[in-house]
Amino acid sequence: MTMTPVEALLAAARRHGADHADAIFIRDESESALIRKGVPEGIERSESVALGLRVFRGKQAATVSTSVLNEAEFDRLAEQACAMALVIPEDQYAGLAESALQGRFDATGLDLECSASPSMDDLLARAREAEDTALSFAGITNTNGASAGHGRTSVALGTSAGFFGAYSRTAHSTSASVLAGEGATMQRDYAYRSAVHLEDLESPTVIGREAAERVLARINPGRPRTGTYSVIYDPRVSASLLGHLVGAINGAAIARGTSFLKDSLGKQILSAGLTVHDDPRRIRGAASRPFDAEGCAALPLDLIADGVLQTWLLDSRSGRQLNMPTNGRASRGVASPPSPSVTNLHLAAGTLSSEALRSDISEGILITELMGSSVNMLTGDYSRGASGFMIRNGEIAEPVAELTVAGNLKDMFARLVPGSDLMFRQSVNAPSIRIDGMNIAGL
Repeated sequence: MTMTPVEALLAAARRHGADHADAIFIRDESESALIRKGVPEGIERSESVALGLRVFRGKQAATVSTSVLNEAEFDRLAEQACAMALVIPEDQYAGLAESALQGRFDATGLDLECSASPSMDDLLARAREAEDTALSFAGITNTNGASAGHGRTSVALGTSAGFFGAYSRTAHSTSASVLAGEGATMQRDYAYRSAVHLEDLESPTVIGREAAERVLARINPGRPRTGTYSVIYDPRVSASLLGHLVGAINGAAIARGTSFLKDSLGKQILSAGLTVHDDPRRIRGAASRPFDAEGCAALPLDLIADGVLQTWLLDSRSGRQLNMPTNGRASRGVASPPSPSVTNLHLAAGTLSSEALRSDISEGILITELMGSSVNMLTGDYSRGASGFMIRNGEIAEPVAELTVAGNLKDMFARLVPGSDLMFRQSVNAPSIRIDGMNIAGL
C-alpha cells in the first residue's frame, strides 16, 4: 500500500535515528473574487502544500518543514531534523503526548465538508449582488468593494507511536465594505459572514444591507465626555474579551508565570451561573476537529462553569510543566511545535435581550468597533480605542468615535453580564456583554 506523505516522512525519521517523531501535512486551496464599483478588481486562486516534521532524540527535539513532496526530500529533511536535535539543549518536558489515540481517525460525524464548489462566475455574481445592495442605499458615497470566496483545508497528522488521522474542512464567505458621508465626516463600515457549508451562508443581499445600514448609522460621530460609564460590547466585538481570557488561561503562559490569572484555578472569575465552553466537535463548526495537533481526542470542555475557572488550556508540554494531563487543546503549524489554543469557543448566553440589557442605563456607551490594543497580560490592565453609540435612557442614541475604553480585565470579567443574543458565526463567539464602571477617555 502506498504511504501518505506523513507516513513516508515518519519512516524516514526512523531510518535516520529518531527515537520518536510526529509529522503534519496541511493543504490549503482557495478561490476569491473582489468587485469594486461593479468591476472585478481581484480574482485569485491559490494552493499551498506544507509538511512539517518534529523529531525527538531523548529529550532533545527539532522541527523542520518543507513544501516539496518527494521521497528524496523526505530523507533530506529527516536527516536534517535528526542532526539538529543532537545539538539542541535538552527539554525535560519534551515528548509525544502520552494520551494520544491509537489507530486511524477521520472527521466522520462532524459534517465539515461542503459539496458545493462555486465557479468564479458564481463568486463574482455573489460579490456584485452584495455591493449593488449596499450602493442602493441613499447616503452611500463610495465602496471599498465586496468579495466572495470559498476554500478547503486538508490536514493529516501522524506519530511514530501509532496514530494517524486526516480530515478536511471547507469554508465559504461573503463580505462588503462601503463608505458614507463626505470629507472629514466620512465613515466606513462592513459586513462579513463565513460558513462551512454554502447553504448556511447568509445571502449577499443581507450582507450588503448590513454594511450599508451600519455605516449610515455612524455618520457625524461626536465624542463622549471623559468619565465612568456602563458599557455594552456589541457581539461584533464582545468575542475579543474571550480572546483575552484565552490568553490568560493558556497553559504555556501559566507555566511561565506571565498571566494575571495564574493563581485563579478553581476560583470564581465570572459571575455565578456563567459558562465558557470550548467544543471541537460542534457540527459544522468553524474550528471543529476530530483530534488535536498531538493526536489526542478533541472533546468538549467547560473552561469556566458557574463562574469558576475549571482548567487551563493544555497541550502535553504545558501539562507536564504544570503536572497536569493534556486536555486535547494542542494546535500547530508545520514549522512550529504544538501549543495550547481553543477551537469553537463561546460564552453562554444570558437571559436578557439586548434591549433589556441596556434598559436601566441613563447614559452609557454601546461599543461596535475596537482598534489598537494595550493589554498587559501580567496585570490585566486594559485599554483600547473604540467607537460606537451613546446609550441614553436605555435607547441607542448618537454615534461616537475617537474614544478610549479602559479598565482591568480581572475586574471586568467579574462584572460582565451577557445578553441573550448569542449567535455562532465564527470560531469564538459571545453575546452582547455589559460591564458597568468602565473608564472612558473622550472630550
